[in-house]
Amino acid sequence: MTEGAQTPRAADGFTPRVFSGIQPSGNLHLGNYLGALKRFAEPLDAGVEALYCMVDLHAITVWQEPDALRHATRELAAGFIASGLDPERAILFNQSQVAEHAQLAWIFNCVARMGWMKRMTQFKDKAGKNAEQASLGLFGYPALMAADILVYHATQVPVGEDQKQHLELTRNIAAKFNHDYGIEFFPDTEPVIEGAATRVMSLRDGEKKMSKSDPSDMSRINLTDDADTIAKKIRKAKTDPEPLPETAEGLETRPEARNLVNIYAALADKSVEQVMAEAGGKPFSEFKPMLADLAVERIAPISAEMGRLMEDPAEIDRLLARGAERARAIAHPILQRTYEIVGMVGARP
Repeated sequence: MTEGAQTPRAADGFTPRVFSGIQPSGNLHLGNYLGALKRFAEPLDAGVEALYCMVDLHAITVWQEPDALRHATRELAAGFIASGLDPERAILFNQSQVAEHAQLAWIFNCVARMGWMKRMTQFKDKAGKNAEQASLGLFGYPALMAADILVYHATQVPVGEDQKQHLELTRNIAAKFNHDYGIEFFPDTEPVIEGAATRVMSLRDGEKKMSKSDPSDMSRINLTDDADTIAKKIRKAKTDPEPLPETAEGLETRPEARNLVNIYAALADKSVEQVMAEAGGKPFSEFKPMLADLAVERIAPISAEMGRLMEDPAEIDRLLARGAERARAIAHPILQRTYEIVGMVGARP
């Protein structure tokens, strides 16, 4: 496990289980790798069951071209596997193949309160000034996210800083359900936010998150970039004119320098302090080649393996279907017990 990683623990009375989902919206980048994919094998190494999901139902809360969505779903699966996730050890699947997600989401739509949903900052950000034109699915997105997690009784969820509010809503929904029905059925899921680069910033603006939606391709390192492109983007990454500071504290007011050091630390599995002990005081003309070499060493093999996997989409589909079967074996009894608790006739525990 990387430095600072935590062994997932169970909520009281619940088996330790990790769930995480990523939208298949294309253009996987370094931020996805360092913030999520790179760490996804850690719970398995600690002996904890883990489910990783391509959340394609979430993706269609905004318009998706069908062929592009299919390609992005397979590419994301390839990214998981190329990053070191063994689909025989983890449960890897796409959300729409496990109907229990949507079924539990309806129950949670009836548990969550309108006021809770209206406070979700991501809806405000994505809907912008045209909230009346946004889909109902986009507004109800957090209830489906809660169902994604709780349909497996997941006890921990690796999340980025921008998802903390949604996970807090998940905890609120679980608590309200348990209170309303007088039963401790859903766990109090804990967020896992850790590592030197859980929030990777743009290579063009150290105060802006790395994103596939940035119009400049130079702002990010894509997991499909080849070695020459990776090196070029790091050489041209924005910096300030001063050398690196001598200590980590000196990075606090230098966002671009801090971002590059954080990326190096995460790729090297080192702390920022260790990186500064090696590179503190170096000019960027020396540090950037160090970072470029390390990034190429870590990312180029992933790019090559993703390309190989994408040559056989039928095999990816087979792996996802098998993962969905394994996921449903966990989700179905939990959904049926939920229906029984709620009072649905015909539900079987």
